[in-house]
Order: sequence, then C-alpha cells, then structure tokens
Amino acid sequence: MTDKYNVEAAEILANEALRSPISGAVPIYEQLLSTFPTAAKYWKQYVEAHMAVNNDDATKQIFSRCLLNCLQIPLWRCYIRFIRKVNDKRGNEGQEETRKAFDFMLNYVGADIASGPVWMEYIAFLRSLPAPTAQEESQRMTSVRKIYQRAIVTPTHHVEQLWRDYENFENSISRALVWYCLQPKKSTKRKRRKRKKNRKLDLEYLETENDFSICFLDNLEGENPEMFQAKGLVSEYQPKYNSARAVYRERKKYTDEIDWNMLAIPPSGSSKEEMQWMAWKKLLAFEKANPQRIDSASANKRIVFTYEQCLMFLYHYPDIWYEYATWHAKAGSVDSAIKVFQRALKALPDSEMLRYAYAELEESRGAIQAAKKVYESLFGDGSNASALSHIQFIRFLRRSEGVEAARKYFVDARKSPNCTYHVYVAYAMMAFCLDKDAKMAHNVFEAGLKRFMHEPGYILEYADFLYRLNDDRNIRALFERALSSLPPEESVEVWKKFTQFEQTYGDLASMLKVEQRRKEALSRTGDDGASELESSLHDVVSRYSFMDLWPCSSNDLDHLARQEWLARNINKKTDKPTLGIEAGSEDKTTSGVSSNTNPPAKVVYPDTSKMTVYDPRQIPGPAALAAPSASGTLPYSGPFSSNGPPIALNDILKSLPPAFAAFVANLPAVEGPSPDADFVISVCLQSNIPAATGKSGTASLPLQSGAAPSTSDLSDSSKFRPRDRQPGKRKDMDRQEDDESTTMQSQPLPRDLFKIRQLQKNRVTNSSRVTSSYTGSASYGSALSGDLSGSTS
Repeated sequence: MTDKYNVEAAEILANEALRSPISGAVPIYEQLLSTFPTAAKYWKQYVEAHMAVNNDDATKQIFSRCLLNCLQIPLWRCYIRFIRKVNDKRGNEGQEETRKAFDFMLNYVGADIASGPVWMEYIAFLRSLPAPTAQEESQRMTSVRKIYQRAIVTPTHHVEQLWRDYENFENSISRALVWYCLQPKKSTKRKRRKRKKNRKLDLEYLETENDFSICFLDNLEGENPEMFQAKGLVSEYQPKYNSARAVYRERKKYTDEIDWNMLAIPPSGSSKEEMQWMAWKKLLAFEKANPQRIDSASANKRIVFTYEQCLMFLYHYPDIWYEYATWHAKAGSVDSAIKVFQRALKALPDSEMLRYAYAELEESRGAIQAAKKVYESLFGDGSNASALSHIQFIRFLRRSEGVEAARKYFVDARKSPNCTYHVYVAYAMMAFCLDKDAKMAHNVFEAGLKRFMHEPGYILEYADFLYRLNDDRNIRALFERALSSLPPEESVEVWKKFTQFEQTYGDLASMLKVEQRRKEALSRTGDDGASELESSLHDVVSRYSFMDLWPCSSNDLDHLARQEWLARNINKKTDKPTLGIEAGSEDKTTSGVSSNTNPPAKVVYPDTSKMTVYDPRQIPGPAALAAPSASGTLPYSGPFSSNGPPIALNDILKSLPPAFAAFVANLPAVEGPSPDADFVISVCLQSNIPAATGKSGTASLPLQSGAAPSTSDLSDSSKFRPRDRQPGKRKDMDRQEDDESTTMQSQPLPRDLFKIRQLQKNRVTNSSRVTSSYTGSASYGSALSGDLSGSTS
C-alpha cells in the first residue's frame, strides 16, 4: 500500500482475501493485521478462513493472538462456536471445557452493551446439560440462576428479555419443587423414613436457594403450591434490574455515537476522528461516574473494559494510553499502570511523551533502575539521541545518583553529534541553581561559547546568567564578542538585549552610544539605511518605559507606529496615503515598539516591504461589479489603475447604468468586512432609484450622493399619471393617486405574511406600469427578507 494506513486500500485487500484460498489469504491477512492489530473484523475473517478448512491448530493460535486485545462480541462469539465445535463429541469433559470457555468470555466481554445474546446462549447451554440425578439437577439450576442474576444487572440491549426469562425460570423452578414435595408416596416404614429425610433436604434447598422462610412447609398437604413461588428472589432483584435498565438507556445514547467499524489509524485531525474521540471520552466519563452505583470492584472492571474497547479504535492516540495508565495508578494498581505503559510503547514506539511519563511513574515508586532503562531506551544506538533526551537524563541522574553521575554523563553527551547549546545551558543552570556552584556554571558557559558563538540564543542565555551574578563587566564583554562575530541579520535580539542592559545599568552616554551603534548595524540589513539612523520618539519611548508602564498613551503609540511606517515607505510607489494600524497592535516590550525591518533571529517573517496597511479605499468596492461598458470590458477593476492615476469615483459612476449608479451612490460607507445582506436589502427598499426617461437609457435626474432622498420625491418621480381619464372614475383615480402617493417605503413594514405578499404584488404591478426600462426594480430582492430586515433596523 502506498499509504500504510489507507482505509480504502485495506478494505480492498480484505475483500481480496475473502475470495482467495487459505494459502493466498494468509499473507494478506498478516499484512493487514500488522498494520491494524486491533481490527476485530479482520481477525474474525482470518480465523473463519481457517475454521472453514478445519485447521484447528492455526485457529487456536490466531485466537491466542487477538482475543484479549479485541474485546468485541462478534469475534468472541466466533471463539465460542469454535470451542463448542471442538468439544461437541468429547462428552462430560468437553462440556466442562465449553462451560469454562463461556465463563472466560463473560469475564472479559460480559459488560458489553451487546453481550445479551452471549448471556442467553450460555443459559441455554447450561439448561441443555443432562442431569440424571436430583443433586445434579439442583446444581444445574443453581448455576443457571447465578448466570441469570449476573445478566439482569448488566446494562445490555437484551436486559428486559433476560428479566422476563428469569421471572419465568424462578416460577417454573418453584412449581417443580413444590410438586415434588407434594407427591404422595406409599411405602414401607423404612421408605417413609427415607422420604422424610429427602423431604428435609428439599426444605433446606428451598430455604437456602429462595432466601425466604418456608417453615410452614411442614404441613404441605392441603396447601396451594402457587404460594411457594420464588417471589422473594424476584422482589430482591427487581430494584437491581430497574437500575440496570435505566443505566442501559443512558449508556445507549453514548454507544450510538461510536463507529464500531472504524479502523485504528494515527490521528489526522479530520472531523470524523475528532467526533469519535469525543464520543469515547463521553462514554469513559459516564462509566467513571458509576451511574449504576455498583461496588467499586465491579465499577473498575467496567471502566477497564471501556478503556480496552476504546484502544481498539484510538490505538494511536497517546493521550488515551496515558489517561488509562494514570487511572490505574490513581486507583492503586501501579502494576497495571506499568503494563499499560509497556503496551503503549509497543503501539507508539516513537512517542517520547509516553516514555517520559513511564519513567516518571517508575521513579515515583522508587524503581530507579527500571526508570533508568526507560531513559536509556530514548537514546537507541546513540546516534538518534536528541538534545532533550540528554538534558532529561542528566536531570534524572542528578536526582537519583548525584552530582558526579550527572557530570560524567554531561562530559560524554558533549561528544554526541546531536548535542546542541541547550545541553550546555541546562547543565550550567543545574550546577548554578541546584549545586550552588557559580564557578562550574561559568566554566560550562565559557566552554560552550567556543562552540556556539554563532547561536544568538546561547548568547542571550549566557547573558541572563551573568545578569544573575550582577557581573556587568563580563556582560559588556560578552555582547562585544558576540556582536563582532554574528552577522547583522542574526544579531537583532542580541542588540536588543544589549540596549536593555545599557538602559538598566549604564549611564546616558553609554545608552545613547549603544543605540546609535545598533542603528548603524541594523541599517545595513534593510533598504532604508538613512532613515534607520535618524532619531525618533520611538527611541525615547524605549528608553523611558518599564515593564507595562509607558510614557505615552496607546493612541500615541499607534500614531508613532503609523508615522514610522509612513517614513519607511515614503519613497515607495504609493499614490494614496494609508491608514494607521489598529490600536494595541504594537508589541509593548521593555525595548519599545519594535520594527518589522528587524525580525528576531531564527524566525521567518513575511516580506513587509510590499505590504500596505489596511485601507478600505483600496479594496475593490461595488464598482468592481459594474456592468460592462460599450466596448465589452469592465471599466473598473480596482482602486488603482495599472497604467495611470486612480479612476475617480464620479467617472466610475458615469460608466454605470443610471439606476445602478443611483443604487451604488446611496449605499452606506462600510469599511472592512462585507455588510450584512439583510441590511443592504433594507437600504434598497428605502432608497430613491430614479427611472430612466429617454430612449437612450440616460438618467433623467442627476446622480445623488449622501443621504437617501425622501420618500415623497420617490413617489413624485415614479407616480403613474394616465393621459385620459373617464369622468365616472375620477374619484377612483384620485383615490388611486392618494394610495400611490404613499409609497412602499413610507408605509410601516408589515409583519404579517399575507400583507408581505400583497406588498410584493403591488411592487410588481407598479414596476410593470413604468414605460421606460426600470432596472432598479431588480434591486428590491425578496419582499420577505427586505421587510423583515427593515422592520428590525
């Protein structure tokens, strides 16, 4: 497979294996299961392929590999079928083996919500066993009763059916026992004594098994057998059954969200994977809350089962492994937690997080040698050891074996090809802070300086160490040595640290001198060297600020940042001024407002030389959607023309159709994101869009800007007046004119759906009566959305 965890390719291989003979299917299944070791459906197909050819030895071997890691009912039922098939003709010995297999299965998957058929199959198997003697019959019924009582308190899909079967079972057993006791027996005196003894045994059986007093059975003759039904046991287990049924209903809500056919693949961040992760977390939280209020041992067993099922699908999620192990540790089972960590490292051998967590657990319980082996496993053959593993192992040796062991390992770690300056810094600070040995720390930093002089991060850490020693002379010497060897583009942070040091410990002359040197050095990294050398208020702000205290307001900082940006871009090809950046956008550090031309070392920044500060006037506005001109090309595509000066807004509007130009002119000025559609529709409904009067389509009214005209102007310009009127209809026409003079926009916006439809019909009628082309009517949009938006504005 090209992609090792390609689910589609895995399904294709599985289908191919189903169609292949066993000799060709085995390598396919082995390939699949090496990639998906917890895929129960593939294990089931694999084992059924061997069962089909009666290869019992291979079947047993496969079951031993998969059963304990794949706690899924279909696979375990396949296991029971195999056991019953093998032991079917072995008599009592085979029946005992089958019974043990059922107990083994229910011990592992009996808590599954889908385990109801397994419980029922086990009960049917027990009831089918031969019982030639009364004692064996009694033992068989006792076994059946115990299984029933375990099944009816387990929240499964078949809990209600199991309860009904249990009630019938108890009733049938009670009737059978009472009938046996009431049988008349004619025998000799010797047989009567034997019957009396057997009758006494029956009474003891009823007392112990049914758990209620039947002392009145001394006079069984003449009593009704129905009164001796096992109502006591049914009444005792009724509340437990009710609790299990209630928990089942809640549990089902969580299990229904889980995809039980999902393959275990590494997390890729897909929404489906995240939903499955959340579903399992919810189910785990539900089980940990112990909603059934059962004893702690049973509750913990159910939580373990849920975690094991979760790991079948989230096998490559280190957080689930860690959570499982820590749950065991908090529950007091440290040995189980260690086993979980060992399994986790087999599943995720490249996870350093799990190794550190495992080593931490071993160290916390005093197993130093076991923890040391875990740390050593991080190194592998030594060539792949990371700097972090060296650092953590040094700290572990310092804690467990002392200073000398840590020092010896540091000497060896220095020779590793993967040793970075972090190892020197970590050991030096450990010697300084833990061992209180400042001389040793200073020597380590000096030794590392010979190797890592080109690393700005190391220079800054060394400077911080000297800060703690209050050694200003060596701090200045360190900065001078470092800045003389570092290239300008990598020395930004070092200059910044040097400037901060002089602002704190130096006098005014040294402070100004270092700032000027900094400007001269960094001016060579940009195109605006001359402007970088000039002094500005930014320097004053940097010198006289402290922590989050500033000698100016936020608005002043924004203004200074804007002016600095304009100064850097003053000679660039920009025909329009740009707006200032938003308040609070500057990085308020103790060194003042930083410049984009001086990025920190080892950090890749975008090229800001070709970027402009946000200006709404530079965003293509509604004019970009203008209709094509007579030549067939768009007259406007942006705020700046590629071949000349920017096109004026009036020129743009002149090139648009009149109605559309009026609509654009009346739109409100919106800066930033696109406006709300409902708000735009409400503006359309309340705007004055004049009608064209000439045949050529030119506007009869000049373009208007600013506030929208009054509704009376709209009604005067769009009113329909017929040339001839009939005398008899004068009043009707006057009434019609009065109605038309009240425009749609001046009327209150209706909320009733019928009125909205009527309003829409009137608009269509009025627009059809206009003699000229009235393109603005198309901007009305939906009457429903427009009226509703207008009513809420």
